[in-house]
Amino acid sequence: MTRIRSFVALVAVFVLGMVAALPVGAEVRIDITRGQMKPLPIAIPEFAGSSGQESQIGKDIARVVSADLERSGLFKPIDPKAFIQTVASLQVQPRFPDWKAINAEGLVVGKLDNTPDGRVRVEFRLWDVFAEAYMTGWTLSASPNDWRRLAHKVADAIYKRVTGEDGYFDTQIVYIAESGPKNDRKKRLAIMDQDGENHRFLTDGSELVLTPRFSPSSREITYLSYYRGVPRVYIFNLDTGRREALGNFPGMTFAPRFSPDGNKVAFNMAEDGNTEIYEMNLLTRQKVRLTTNSAIDTAPSYSPDGQQIVFESDRGGGQQLYVMSAGGGGQNRISFGDGRYGTPVWSPRGDLIAFTKQKGGQFFIGVMRPDGSGERLLAEGFLVEGPTWAPNGRVLAFFRESPSDERGRGQSVRLYTIDLTGSNERVLLTPVDGSDPAWSPLIP
Repeated sequence: MTRIRSFVALVAVFVLGMVAALPVGAEVRIDITRGQMKPLPIAIPEFAGSSGQESQIGKDIARVVSADLERSGLFKPIDPKAFIQTVASLQVQPRFPDWKAINAEGLVVGKLDNTPDGRVRVEFRLWDVFAEAYMTGWTLSASPNDWRRLAHKVADAIYKRVTGEDGYFDTQIVYIAESGPKNDRKKRLAIMDQDGENHRFLTDGSELVLTPRFSPSSREITYLSYYRGVPRVYIFNLDTGRREALGNFPGMTFAPRFSPDGNKVAFNMAEDGNTEIYEMNLLTRQKVRLTTNSAIDTAPSYSPDGQQIVFESDRGGGQQLYVMSAGGGGQNRISFGDGRYGTPVWSPRGDLIAFTKQKGGQFFIGVMRPDGSGERLLAEGFLVEGPTWAPNGRVLAFFRESPSDERGRGQSVRLYTIDLTGSNERVLLTPVDGSDPAWSPLIP
């Protein structure tokens, strides 16, 4: 087995857990709570270009691909100063001894050229250095302004070929951008690429906005806005910039989330002191009540097949997680650990539910299986909250608030990412404080 093929197997262990040593023919059992490994050394030279503009874009693409892979925690890009060979053509095999000499196990070679319609075309190859074998590659073109998306797509292809898991780099994150003093906080809807680039504000801060969530198409966002002091759920179209109210209800509506097919939205409505979960069909604008309880039922999240909904409720005397059918039946509690549970979010893979837990004055980000078993806590802090899944279901983003001193100074709210092993926690840089992130699906 080659070194990179060995790495593929090891990454499966890293992502899914460690496989127990079993006799031949015995059942293999996977424990996703364990697994650490050394990142794969990979060389990513600048992508070649025939002109000055192409060369600069090629340099930028290699830089973004390196940053994406390094940030995953599974790859270790090698410093270009160590490179011996300058790769100028995809048609010529690399000089593998030169790359073995610097301990590169993977090698990415790419080039750019212009198409007659003014687009830029990127072609790349991934090589297994120790096996001296071609692994994968493709050609893709886009507008020169979209070179970052091309880079993210290259990184996704490499990630998938080496790990066997879908990538998550060609995605966006929408979040609440916060600024101003604690007692007069301005909250704006903002969006950026998953690496923090291409940042822009979607609202101007004149109205309070909360709980943004992506549609399955990644082109619409649903969120809560206090427009003119009235709380309503809105749908915002990223392509047109147009927004529309979900409905005009007598009570407060909040915590909206799209169904997997994008045709429905589940949300909460508080009326006469009672908070229940509703579902609205976006095609007919008809709403259906899913819960009927004197307690507070809130924060619904669909399973990826659309057949179930997880939500939080205090119907048992404390804040806990429950699962019901998408039609509202069969409501069963799934969280039974110490503490209070909230903000549940179903994994895109369907295998886990992420949540926020509060216990003993501390907050935690954790995951459990849909039946409530296998609870694991991944991150903790003075206040950590709002988990959201990358589309491959192997990385989470959340926000962490740091405490202020007795004069209210020093408080900050920042976004973070962490993988399912509970390692590789990283700050996601934003121009202002950030909270309540939501990760998009892969962009079409």
